[in-house]
Parts: sequence; C-alpha cells; structure tokens
Amino acid sequence: MARMTRAQREWRPGMPKKRRSTKILFASTVLLLEAFVVFFATLAVFGLRRDEISPVLILTSGIALSVVLVLTCAVLTKKWGIGLGWILQLVIIAGGFLEPTMFLVGVAFALAWLYGIRQGMRVDRENAERDRLQAEWEKANPE
Repeated sequence: MARMTRAQREWRPGMPKKRRSTKILFASTVLLLEAFVVFFATLAVFGLRRDEISPVLILTSGIALSVVLVLTCAVLTKKWGIGLGWILQLVIIAGGFLEPTMFLVGVAFALAWLYGIRQGMRVDRENAERDRLQAEWEKANPE
C-alpha cells in the first residue's frame, strides 16, 4: 500500500477540506508553461548558435533551467518561493541576449506571472472572506 501523506493521516470524518491557494495554482501554471518554452528555446539556440557557443553548455544550461522551473512549483508555498519565481523571470528575460525573441517572450511571461500572482492573491482573499461568512452563517443557523 502507498504511503499516506500528512493530510491523509490527519483527516477525520466531517473535517472540511482545506482550500488550495489560487495564487499558487496560477504561479505553478506559468512556471510549467515557461519550462516548456525554455526547453524549446534551448533547442532553437542549439540549432542557431552551436558553432558560436558550446553545444554541451547550451543544452545543459537550458535543460537545467527547465528543471529548475518545474521544481520551483514545489516551493511556491514557502516564503521565498515567489521571490525565486521572480528571479527566474529575470533569467528568462536575460535569455534574450542569446536569442533576441526571448526578450519579448520573457517580458510576456513576466507579465503573466505578475497578473497570476496579483489575481491569485485577490481570489484567495475573496475565498477567505467567503469561508469566514459561511462559518458565521452556519454557527448562527444550526440545522
């Protein structure tokens, strides 16, 4: 049998399900999309610049960046996770020095990252308020 997670071990019948953060969901989506784009941009730079830059350097750095983008999704719940996401946005924009199109792509993803973080925080605040009001109503109106 598979190992149970902490949430599964702590669950008891009748417990309300903890709501997931929309901010984390949006941020993870942007990072995963960026990982794909970085992988394909790596292949483009490999095809266009392999005579100027070491092919091993191009492939290892591009694939490593893609892996870091994916792994960052796991640490977004930590205080420093969103900061790491911003640093990765700057790294992707800096990829424009290797392939100029990446300036545009990087800025577009940075804007998507900003939008996802801001709107996710707004939705999370609204959900917290909705949950608070629902708990008050249930307390005032027992069945």
